[in-house]
Amino acid sequence: MATAETKAVGLFDVLPEGCVANVLSFTSPSDACRSSSVSTTFRSAADSDAVWDRFLPPECESIISCSADSSSLPFSSKKELYLRLCDHPLLIDDGKKSFFLEKRSGKKCFMLSPKELLVVWIENPSYWKWTSLSDARFPDVAELISVCWLEIRGKISTCMLSPATLYATYLVFKPTTELYGFNYHPVEVTVGLVGAEVHKRMVYLDTERGRGARSQIGRRRGIGLFNRARILGFQAPQPQEIDDAQYPKKRGDGWLEIELGEFFNGEENGELEMSVLELKGGHWKGGLIVQGIEIRAKESK
Repeated sequence: MATAETKAVGLFDVLPEGCVANVLSFTSPSDACRSSSVSTTFRSAADSDAVWDRFLPPECESIISCSADSSSLPFSSKKELYLRLCDHPLLIDDGKKSFFLEKRSGKKCFMLSPKELLVVWIENPSYWKWTSLSDARFPDVAELISVCWLEIRGKISTCMLSPATLYATYLVFKPTTELYGFNYHPVEVTVGLVGAEVHKRMVYLDTERGRGARSQIGRRRGIGLFNRARILGFQAPQPQEIDDAQYPKKRGDGWLEIELGEFFNGEENGELEMSVLELKGGHWKGGLIVQGIEIRAKESK
């Protein structure tokens, strides 16, 4: 005897494929993929361009046109284009940004390369240098050699982001074998609209969670305020109880990321600004490779 569920599926099977596709286009990408297992009609409808065109952002074509690789972007269907943009970020704006989609929701996400960021002293080869890495999205990334004033800022127009969406922003980086100066020294990170109140918090870029030798701090240049404090008899900074959210996490691509903060993109237009700052310690630090700042839609549950 047919169950109620089987009868319901049978009723949908008598509907035209276009009608089923129209219904599925009001669901989500993950729902459409799951529905393809219901029946042959559903599978055909769930793979149709009519469904996946609704899941792609309305501005998708104009954003893709900003890429030098747009003419060679391989896809045979809107579903294939959607999945490619989820798994293979596209370089846009002369390679200074990358664009991709959050797979479950289709929300727009971006990463700003170091050449799109304001990095103090980036053009001084004594402090920073440009380098190329095979696992980086961008042709050039920025390697921190040694600074006592760390200031990285990035901006993106909220019009570029998906509306009514909660975003999280991340510094994406990796340490070199010469990482030093970040032991027990937090950096201040901020997120907020330009001209409005910003969210601030303290995080750590020390991937060893304070286990590194403190003797490395300030070893490159001068004495620095940290070592001056030691010479004058002041107590050196000590490790404190901190939560995991203050430390970097490893990404699927092998890089590290530290969350800078969240931002809900509502109806207010403006520029979203993010920053990574260590301006007060006065000690020298180096050994980080910065790939960029990522603005990523929070994954749908």
